[in-house]
Amino acid sequence: MGVDPIGKLLFKISFPIMVSMLIQSLYNIVDSHFVSLINEEAFTAVSMAFPIQNLMTGLAIGTGVGMNSLISRSLGERNFSKVNLAAESGVLLSIFHALIFVVIGLVFPRMYFATQTDNTIIINYGVEYLTACTVLSIGIFMQITMERLLQSTGLSMYSMITQILGAILNIILDPILIFGLYGAPKMGVTGAAIATVIGQCSAAALGLFFNLKYNKEIKIQKFKLDFKTVKQIYAVGIPSFALMATGSLAVYLLNKILLGFSTTAVAALGVYYKIQNFVFMPVFGLNNGMIPIIAYNYGARNVDRTKQTIFLSFKIATAVMVVGLLIFQIFPNQLLMIFNASDHLLEIGSTALRIVSISFIMAGIVVICQAVFQALGNGVLSLISTIIRQILVLVPGVYILSFFGNLDLVWIAYPIAEVASLVYCLYYLKKFALRKIETNR
Repeated sequence: MGVDPIGKLLFKISFPIMVSMLIQSLYNIVDSHFVSLINEEAFTAVSMAFPIQNLMTGLAIGTGVGMNSLISRSLGERNFSKVNLAAESGVLLSIFHALIFVVIGLVFPRMYFATQTDNTIIINYGVEYLTACTVLSIGIFMQITMERLLQSTGLSMYSMITQILGAILNIILDPILIFGLYGAPKMGVTGAAIATVIGQCSAAALGLFFNLKYNKEIKIQKFKLDFKTVKQIYAVGIPSFALMATGSLAVYLLNKILLGFSTTAVAALGVYYKIQNFVFMPVFGLNNGMIPIIAYNYGARNVDRTKQTIFLSFKIATAVMVVGLLIFQIFPNQLLMIFNASDHLLEIGSTALRIVSISFIMAGIVVICQAVFQALGNGVLSLISTIIRQILVLVPGVYILSFFGNLDLVWIAYPIAEVASLVYCLYYLKKFALRKIETNR
């Protein structure tokens, strides 16, 4: 962390995370592809479940980011007892969070879908899918925790292997459990959820094995919840969770607005979020890889290495987003056909993908700025930038533009919202982050 060339180090840590996140996105796409073969209502239901799934993932990642940041700073300070406390507390928090979603999954799914649509077919599909995902959420929470422990000490390759295992199992089991192949019961959308959960639990088990066998810098000897450590984890983790929670709220509200046009409009939004993950995940992998490098070198008072990491990350993120922009502009119909798109969905979705993707390059810069804020222990700045984009600009923008009755016009709210978030992030990058780094000599 402190001596390797930054480019080599960033590649070493980030590339396996990028690959693993691309794999994660790929099997989400495959999952949705098989669901779309049932019918468009099933795909719409799974799309409407996205905010709750994103909420689970956000809580897991937020806790992981807080734990990861604390572990990396403690390693930079050579405080190994604090490292172990952070790891132990992070594992226990993940179990606690999973129990919360067990309750949610048993009580709220039908109510959740009924607040968005009165289509009983979509509601029933959605309840089946979401109940399985939430009640068995221990898989996603433990998988992400184990991966973050590996990443915090530079063992990202093992993290990638766990992701690959989960992805392969999910892809294999999806058609088997959805359509009842090879003597398995035909479970429909529930089968898609069960396939996902089996992949997550398997990845979590393998991640635990790798941590116990190969992660020599972290020793989980006892499961002790240290409340001071929990507070430090949440200080960074809750704002990070709130980033994704805000996104979940925004998508929920956007679905309600788009239902005023048609359920196909909701399906188009669902396609966008499935495909955009494939573009954004490499940047989020870069984000996750640069956080421990920045946190370590900041803790070690190495200003030049800290700044070098930031500016190299900007260049890489921009390059990735340019590629994503070109793909969305040139091949929107081909992307939509992955999900068995009807003629109506092709007509709506191709315009949506082209307009929304205009914001990609700006979004890549914002993601890197948010990582810098988190690595320096100020996740609140990241949270505010997301609130500006999602809640203060995007949702009101979509709502106002919907009154014109032209669905194509609604998508323009996305690039407008990204401009607002970019201006905010660049201001605080200069006024807070770079200034804090310079004064840490």
